[in-house]
Amino acid sequence: MSKRDAAASVPKHDVFQAIADPTRRSLLMLLDGKEMPVTSISGHYPMSRTAVSKHLRILTDAGLLRERKVGRETRYRLDPEPLLELKRWLAYYERYWDNKMSALRRYVEEDTAQGDLPLPGESQSGE
Repeated sequence: MSKRDAAASVPKHDVFQAIADPTRRSLLMLLDGKEMPVTSISGHYPMSRTAVSKHLRILTDAGLLRERKVGRETRYRLDPEPLLELKRWLAYYERYWDNKMSALRRYVEEDTAQGDLPLPGESQSGE
């Protein structure tokens, strides 16, 4: 593989940068399971077709979208494979969430067992 081919296969944007924008996350959800042209996609957003195209380009450059030419039209579809990188990164931090949730569960169960917290439907004064 030549240096030129290798450079062409490296994404221009990374997945984390690409999904940082809420519009781009919304675009990924919109294109999940379907292929759409930019004209249809832009109808879902209160911005210009040019602005939507810029978002699509960033997602495509990150490898999250595939484009296919059909006549003069370019159609986009989700390619979820690069999201595995994000999943692996988040998996590392799940242990912190799990630990915090376990600690919260123990705290709530201990306070409820001791009668410190009112049960659902009870008032604070115990009436």
